[in-house]
Amino acid sequence: MTSETREAFGRVGIWSGALHESRVDDAGRQAIAQALSELEELGYGTVWIGGSPSPDDAAAVVAATRTITVATGILSIWDHTAQDVAARIAAIDAHARGRFVLGLGVSHGPMVPQYSKPYSSMVAYLDALDAATPPVGAEARVLAALGPKMLELAAGRALGAHPYLVTAEHTAEAREALGPDALLAPELSVVLDTDLDRARTTARTMLAMYLRLPNYTDNLLRLGFAESDFEDGGSVRLLDALFALGDVERVTARTREYLDAGADHVALQVLTADEGGSGLPRAEWRALAEAFGDEL
Repeated sequence: MTSETREAFGRVGIWSGALHESRVDDAGRQAIAQALSELEELGYGTVWIGGSPSPDDAAAVVAATRTITVATGILSIWDHTAQDVAARIAAIDAHARGRFVLGLGVSHGPMVPQYSKPYSSMVAYLDALDAATPPVGAEARVLAALGPKMLELAAGRALGAHPYLVTAEHTAEAREALGPDALLAPELSVVLDTDLDRARTTARTMLAMYLRLPNYTDNLLRLGFAESDFEDGGSVRLLDALFALGDVERVTARTREYLDAGADHVALQVLTADEGGSGLPRAEWRALAEAFGDEL
């Protein structure tokens, strides 16, 4: 990976599952466009479209932006064929001018009826992207990767890895597995709330679904957590390792822990207690951009 690629991603980006224009009405699409415009103005390096986005979602975000890198975090290989994705990305690239990156993942068995042989299925999918006309090559994709085999694949067949729901310790291990040249861009969930009990409640609300998915719990067990850490929505030890909870100073310090551990880029997912809100926490995004300043 070149220094230009690292610079294009920036040190800090925003990960959001609320950027799916296909799931909202006209007012929602306008709110997304305004939020994206502000993210560019604030100086974030990359916007990650979370929550299993489609190529159409990616196309809409690219069309609504001018300079920021756009990445899917993560498009499921079970939802879209490699041939369809390659054809759609060819159209996206006409607008993106090199600033779109395809993030791919194998999702989870409990969520995908046809789930089978995730590593082999990802290899076959990458082969199909390479063989497509036009191809989507390694320089234009990243992989959701937690374990050693998928991290090795991310280093050899993609720009690098975009691990989700991981600790700073995992980031250090991932850097060693990837080597010095591959991109490492972990997601970090953030709750900007100085009431730590309330912040942990918000974090547990988000974490509940993931603690039912073996890919994540197996990875956490590998990192030294115990089954007891998954009880009652997650132990304090688990929450404090997986999330950045507190004021902006605490969040920026936690982000630097991941950068110091070997991340090139950290994708911040800001969680709020207001589940009835828009899902676009623009005030929090502003506060974090101000706190990071030139570090973005």
